[in-house]
Amino acid sequence: MTASTGHLIAPHGGELVNLIEEPERISELKAHSREWPSWDLSPRQICDLELLMSGGFSPLRGFLGRAEYESVCQNMRLANGLIWPIPITLDVTEEFAKSLKPGSSKVALRDAEGVMLAVLEVEDVWQPNRKAEAEAVFRTTSTAHPGADYVLNKSGPWYVGGRIRGGVMPAHYDYRTLRLTPAELRADFSRLGWRRVVAFQTRNPMHRAHQELTFRAAKSVEANLLLHPSVGMTKPGDVDYFTRVRCYQLLISKYPAGTVKLAMLPLAMRMGGPREAIWHALIRKNHGCTHLIVGRDHAGPGKDGDGKPFYGPYEAQDLFQKHEAEIGVTMVPFNMMVYLADQDRYVPEDEVLNGARVLNLSGTDLRRRLNEGGDIPSWFTYPEVVEELRRSYPPRHKQGLTIFFTGLSGSGKSTIANVLRTKFLELGGRPVTLLDGDLVRKHLSSELGFSKEHRDINIRRIGYVGSEITKNGGIAICAPIAPYDAIRKHVRAMIEPLGGFILVHVSTPLEVCEQRDRKGLYAKARAGILKEFTGISDPYEEPRDAEVVINTAEMTPEEAAQEIILHLEREGFIGISSSAPPA
Repeated sequence: MTASTGHLIAPHGGELVNLIEEPERISELKAHSREWPSWDLSPRQICDLELLMSGGFSPLRGFLGRAEYESVCQNMRLANGLIWPIPITLDVTEEFAKSLKPGSSKVALRDAEGVMLAVLEVEDVWQPNRKAEAEAVFRTTSTAHPGADYVLNKSGPWYVGGRIRGGVMPAHYDYRTLRLTPAELRADFSRLGWRRVVAFQTRNPMHRAHQELTFRAAKSVEANLLLHPSVGMTKPGDVDYFTRVRCYQLLISKYPAGTVKLAMLPLAMRMGGPREAIWHALIRKNHGCTHLIVGRDHAGPGKDGDGKPFYGPYEAQDLFQKHEAEIGVTMVPFNMMVYLADQDRYVPEDEVLNGARVLNLSGTDLRRRLNEGGDIPSWFTYPEVVEELRRSYPPRHKQGLTIFFTGLSGSGKSTIANVLRTKFLELGGRPVTLLDGDLVRKHLSSELGFSKEHRDINIRRIGYVGSEITKNGGIAICAPIAPYDAIRKHVRAMIEPLGGFILVHVSTPLEVCEQRDRKGLYAKARAGILKEFTGISDPYEEPRDAEVVINTAEMTPEEAAQEIILHLEREGFIGISSSAPPA
C-alpha cells in the first residue's frame, strides 16, 4: 500500500502502524466526542500519543493494557512475543479512572488547548504497582533517576489501556521540514536511494567528538547517516531543543555532501539505559534505519545520590548484542571518543596508547565556562557551535535571576527585598521586579485564603511570574512567607533551568518577629482571631537548601542586602559588566 495511507511493511514483517484516520472518520469522531469524558494530556503523554499515531511505536496500536504492561515490565515482550522494553501507558487520576468502564467507555484525548487529538477505546483500567515498575524497568527507585522519579512521584496512580483511534497529530509550528513521520522518512530514504542508514540518537549538542564518532560509524558500515535527536522530554536541565537543533544544522556542513540527514524525533525519553537502547533501535527501525550507534552510557541518567552510575558504561551494548537479531537493527558500537593533543585528532578511548597526551572537557566544565564566559577550545567544538551556545546560554552576569526570600511574618523579608531592589537599580543592566508577599496577595491572589492548598497556589503563581522574568533576562525578587518546603523546591525546579535561583532564608526568631508586629497580627493569632497563621497555628518548615541565611536580629537591612550581593558576586551573577559603565 502507499506511503500516504501509512500502511508500509515494517522490518519486523508486520504492518507499519499509522493510526491517523481519514478526514470523514475524524469528523465523525469529533461529532461524538461531546458524549465522552475528556482527558487533557501531559507533555509526555502527547509525545507518546504522537509516536503511537505516526507509527513510531509500531507495532503498538494504543496504550498498553494490564497484561501487556506487566509482560513488558517483567520480560521486555508484548503478549505476542515481540520484543518491546518500555511500557507505554496512559496514567490518570483515581477519580477519572473510576469513571471509566472497560469495554464500553471512550475517552477524548485533548491537548492543553482542548483540541481533540485522538479517541481512546478503553479496554483496561487498573492501579499499577509503580514501585515494581520502576525496579523492573529502571532497576532503581531512586528519585535521582528521572524515569523512576516520574513513575513514582509524578505519574497518575491509575493506568488506562486501549486502542487509539487517531484524529489529528499534535500541532507543531517549528522546524516543520525536520518533523518527519516514519512514513515520510522512509519515503525520503527510498527517493534518495539510501539502503543502509545508521541512526544517531542524541539529546545534547554535538561537538567534534560526536561528529567524528558519527562519521566513523557511518563509514565503517558503508551507510548514510541520520541525525535523529529527541526533541520531546529529555533529562531535566538539558539544553533546550531549539538551541540544539540550530547547532545540529550548523554541523551538517562538516560531513561529506549528500551523506547525512537531520530529522527530529518527538520522543519523551525515560533515560532507561540498556532497555532504552533497544527501544531507540525499534523506533529507528520504524523510521527506516538499518543501524543504530550505541555509545558509552547510552540513554543513561548519570549517577545516583551516592555518586554511583545507574548503569555500566557499556551495559547497553551488552544487552543490545543479546537481542540484536530479534531487534532487526544492527548495532554500531563505539567507545567514548577522546582527543589526542599531540596528533590533533579524536580516537576511541580503547585505541589510546600509553603515554599519549589526552585532553577532555566534561559537560560540567563546558557549563562552567559558559556561565563564566570562559574560553571553549576549538579542539573541543566548532566556533559556530560555541557562538550558538553563547547566544542561548550567556554568562551568569547576563542571565536572568530569581532571589526568593522565605521567613516568618515580620522577619524583615520585605525591607531587605526593597534595599536589594534599589542596589540592583543602581547597578543597572537588567530589569528588576519586586514580588512582595502582601502586594501579590492584593493584585495576583486576592481570591485565595490561607489554607495549605491556597498558600501553595499563591507560591506557585509567584514562582511562575519569577520564571518568566528570569527566562527573559530580568531579576525577580520574591518576598513571600513560603512556609512549606515542597512548594519552595517546586519553584526552584521551575526556575533553575531558565537562569539563576537563590533561596534566602530570613531566620529571624519568632519572638523577635512578634516584638516587631506593627499590624498586631501575632496578637490576633494568639487570641485565635486569625486562623492558620504561620508560626502560631500553622507550621513553618525551615529550609535546609538555602544559599543565604540571614538573621535580622543581628544585622541591619543594608548589611543583609550586602550579604546577598556578595554571594551573588561569588557565584558570578554580578560581574564587571553589571556595574562598569560602557567603554
